[in-house]
Amino acid sequence: MICKTGMTPKRILLWGLTLVAIFAIALDLINSWNQPQFQSRLELSQTDLLLQAAQYQGDSNTAALTDRNPQKTALEAYQKTRSSVEKAISSAQTQIEASPAPDSAKPLTVELAKQVTLRDELDVRIGILQAQQNQVDAALKSWANLTAPQTQTSRNLKLTADTLSALWQNTLPPRAEPILKQNLTGWFRNRGLEKLYTLEQRSDALTELRTAEQQAAQQALVKWISANAVPTVAILLGFGVLLFLGGQWLFNRKNALLVGTNSIRWTVPWDYEITWQVLVVGFFAVGQLLLGQIVVPLSLLIVKSAFQVDPAMFTTRDRAVFALFTYILLAAGGLGVLYYSIRRYLPLENNWFRFSLKGRWLLWGIGGYAAAYPLVAGISWINERIWQGRGGSNPLLSIALEGRDSIAIILFFVTAAIAAPFFEETFFRGFLLPSLTRYFSTWQAILISALIFAIVHLSLSEVLPLTVLGIILGFVYTRTQNLMASVLLHALWNSGMLLTLFLLGSAGG
Repeated sequence: MICKTGMTPKRILLWGLTLVAIFAIALDLINSWNQPQFQSRLELSQTDLLLQAAQYQGDSNTAALTDRNPQKTALEAYQKTRSSVEKAISSAQTQIEASPAPDSAKPLTVELAKQVTLRDELDVRIGILQAQQNQVDAALKSWANLTAPQTQTSRNLKLTADTLSALWQNTLPPRAEPILKQNLTGWFRNRGLEKLYTLEQRSDALTELRTAEQQAAQQALVKWISANAVPTVAILLGFGVLLFLGGQWLFNRKNALLVGTNSIRWTVPWDYEITWQVLVVGFFAVGQLLLGQIVVPLSLLIVKSAFQVDPAMFTTRDRAVFALFTYILLAAGGLGVLYYSIRRYLPLENNWFRFSLKGRWLLWGIGGYAAAYPLVAGISWINERIWQGRGGSNPLLSIALEGRDSIAIILFFVTAAIAAPFFEETFFRGFLLPSLTRYFSTWQAILISALIFAIVHLSLSEVLPLTVLGIILGFVYTRTQNLMASVLLHALWNSGMLLTLFLLGSAGG
């Protein structure tokens, strides 16, 4: 029997915290609707890398290897992203107008300002892509959107748009070179400078620019190949693993790896109330609410007042340090509540919280990663079309994409590939999944724990892909009953994403 009669003070508190948690999570998920998916930024970064790589003239096969018409492909990608950003702006404006009080609309106002700036940045680049394809009238119209008197475009973007508009009307504007160098990057900066030097008839500067661009293009080509190598190999291996599992299930059902999962159980000495307590108090009340919403912001205020440092001006390294500190703090709070809640049941049977270097955990971890890749990639492809570029993403990914600092890269790796897998696997697979098997079948427990794992990442666009990943993590852990296997799979997944981000993010200079 799941429920006990009577409402004790503890249960009243748990119900109260549960309702607060549900409200807070629902609010975060709703707010994520107005935020762009990280996948859109990732695609644009890959597009920028492709534009640079396509400039390389050292290999006649480069164009075939990358894209025969990279500028057309890039223009389509940028226009698609701009369309999704425009929808997010319209949605945010509607919510702000419907907001009952100005204070309640402040987060939406901040998000709206970010989206407007992003749209303006996209218009600058869209104009350059249009101009390069002899669509000069369309380019001038894109830049005119930024220079109209009623717009709230930033001064730097207006200067950039004015400069580009003058250049493509064959006029030399003042301070064109420093404006282009300061406000544009990579392929887009080179196209602006190329137009400027051509109008100024500066052949030496033009030669120097093209020589430097060839070196950058060669590096970009290597990065483009490297960034695509990991997913390509993972997808090929993944299809092989999935075909093997499917064939084994068809021809050898009794001994197939996909059969018999429901027979794997844990002896759970606590009831639902302990599981409820750990999930609501440990993960939400202490981890997200007390530490995440009170202690961490208070720490930022102390830093700001004591050292006269504005957190908004943090460098990428500063944000990487802060992200690691925050994650360790949240993990310590959650694991502390977990230990406090189950300490009277210790010691547990040896299949609980087992980290062992014995057995086939390495094979299961690598095989699970390979199998997960095509499944999650396929769901993500469908998911992107459902949400049309909206639904939010983990903010840490955007910071990592900007990272060019080696120390920051190491810190991001420690956070995403070591700290996160250890805590999340201990919490969701090590504790929650087995605890649920007291009341549900093992497959049901895998599904429920995977869904909770996905939801608490607080992004609508990530719920489906992370649920699929969580199911595979749960299956791997259940079959091995060794957290080393699921931690390895989780670490490989996050590491592969980080590697791609660093390769793409380092290409925009």
